[in-house]
Amino acid sequence: MVFADVGDRLAAAPGDSLTVTGPFAAGVPTDARNLVRRALGLAGAPRAVMLDKQLPHPGGVGGGSSDAAAALRLVGATLPLADLMSLGADLPVCLAARASRMRGVGGEVTPVALPPLHGVLVNPGVAVPTPAVFAALERTDGAGHDRLPDWRDAADLLHWLLVQRNDLEAPALQVAPVIAEVLAALRHAGAGPARMSGSGATCFGLWSSRARAEAAATALSRSGWWVRAASFS
Repeated sequence: MVFADVGDRLAAAPGDSLTVTGPFAAGVPTDARNLVRRALGLAGAPRAVMLDKQLPHPGGVGGGSSDAAAALRLVGATLPLADLMSLGADLPVCLAARASRMRGVGGEVTPVALPPLHGVLVNPGVAVPTPAVFAALERTDGAGHDRLPDWRDAADLLHWLLVQRNDLEAPALQVAPVIAEVLAALRHAGAGPARMSGSGATCFGLWSSRARAEAAATALSRSGWWVRAASFS
């Protein structure tokens, strides 16, 4: 799991409410179903939170989980691991907010030192419900990694990533075939590698520099999809 330098924005004041603005505010619940309010409620630290929703949802980029973790950090609150996991498997790593290796169902988080990474995030504007993707996943016993390599530099890391995979990509393609078009567009723009993020539909491509990623983002923006250049840490 890595963290991009683009995302939602939160602010808090005394009170107990949630106001959502931004280009992706539509459809975001503001009641007790929202992870931000649930996290603050579990911590016993309610606040009036303003959420500027810049990330598409559901997008497969951990937007809701990172919002909840950011809210906890914003008010200086902590939660036991069991409470974090009750909110979602991504909460522990999002609370750490740094590149990490996740194991198990998300509760085992180990920091990872990564060389600088630059890329482009692309979302085609289709909803890919996570339960539908997991329901279409035929096998859950795919081979993993006993240990991660010691990457010499970004080029070494990119070469290693080229032969990795996302086991959720195939079932997500059954739900949203447009994901294949996004991946093809990223590769055509020069990404190496290009992968789907999480359970989709957002995909990412990686480049050797921020300048090249921004140039690719400009070209990909002509598609009409949501496109953002980003650096990852």
